[in-house]
Amino acid sequence: MSFRALLVTKAEDGSISAAVEMQDDTALPAGEVTVAVEYSTLNYKDGLCLGPGGGLVRTYPHIPGIDFAGSVEHSDDPRYAPGDKVVLTGWRVGEAHWGGYATRARVKADWLVPLPAGLTTRQAMAVGTAGFTAMLAVMALEDHGLTPGNGPVLVTGAAGGVGSVATAILARLGYEVAAVTGRPETADYLSRLGAARIVPRADLAETVKRPLETEVWAGCVDAVGGAMLARVLGQMRYGASVAAVGLAGGSALPASVVPFLLRGVNLLGIDSVMCPTPRRLQAWQRIARDLPLDLLESMVQPAALAEVPALGAAILKGDVQGRVVVDVNA
Repeated sequence: MSFRALLVTKAEDGSISAAVEMQDDTALPAGEVTVAVEYSTLNYKDGLCLGPGGGLVRTYPHIPGIDFAGSVEHSDDPRYAPGDKVVLTGWRVGEAHWGGYATRARVKADWLVPLPAGLTTRQAMAVGTAGFTAMLAVMALEDHGLTPGNGPVLVTGAAGGVGSVATAILARLGYEVAAVTGRPETADYLSRLGAARIVPRADLAETVKRPLETEVWAGCVDAVGGAMLARVLGQMRYGASVAAVGLAGGSALPASVVPFLLRGVNLLGIDSVMCPTPRRLQAWQRIARDLPLDLLESMVQPAALAEVPALGAAILKGDVQGRVVVDVNA
C-alpha cells in the first residue's frame, strides 16, 4: 500500500525542498498504531521544519507536521482499535519522527489521546498544538490562583494561533481580556473572539526601563517573550502569574528579578511537547468544554497539503492569523 505525503528533502548543497509525493507503507517508522490521517495543522515549528535551514529536522527525507487527527487503521495496543478517532500533538512528532503532513502515520500508542466527545477531527486540528498550549497556559494560571474577578488578563501575540485560542477561552470563562497585537487590522477579529481591549504592540515593545511599573495585569499568556515579556513582568499585580508559551520576540529575557522578589510574580513555563498524558487528557476535556466552537471556526484558514510550504514561510514572518487547518486528502 502507499500513501500521500508532503516530503521534505535535502540536496547535497544543503538546500531544502518540499513536494507532495507518494510513499510506500514500508517507509513508515516503527510504532504500535497506524492512523489514517484526516487533518493536520500549521504551527511555528512546522514553519521551521519547512524552512531553508530545515529547522528542527535532523534526518532526511522527512515528513513534517507536529499535529494530526484521524482514525486508527491498525493497532497492536489494546487501548486503541480500528475506527477509533485519535489526536496527536507533541512528542517531537514532525521533528524527529515522521508527522502529520501525510494521509497515513505510524506512532507509539502512548503519544495518542482519544478524540474528546463533542469535537470532530477537523475541530481538533483547528485547536492543534497552539490551542492545546493555550489551554495548558490557562490551566496553569488558574492553578496559581487566577479567577475572573482578579482583573484584566493580558494575551500577547493575540492574533496568532496560541493567542487566538487563549483569547477565546479566557473570554468564554468570564475574564476581561486585553489582546496585544502589532497589526491594527486584526482588532475586529480579536474583538469577535472576546477581547475587551486591544493593546497596540508598540505600547509594550520598549525595553523595560524600570523594574516595576504600575500594577495592571492579573494574569498573562505570553507568546512573545524577549523585551515584551520583561516589560510585562514589571506591570503584573502582586502575586500574579505569567504563562510563557513562546519566543516570537526572542529567547533572551532582559529582565530584573525585582518583580519576583517585591511583588511575588510567578513566571510559569508551559511545555506542550512532553506534557504528561494525564494533563493532556485534562486539557483536551477542558478544550471541548470551554472553547466556543463557533469562534473556533472563525479562526480557521483551510489549506490543502500542497499549500503548506508557502504557509510555513508566512507563519515565520508573523503573517498567519488564527489557525490553519490542513486537509491532507485535498
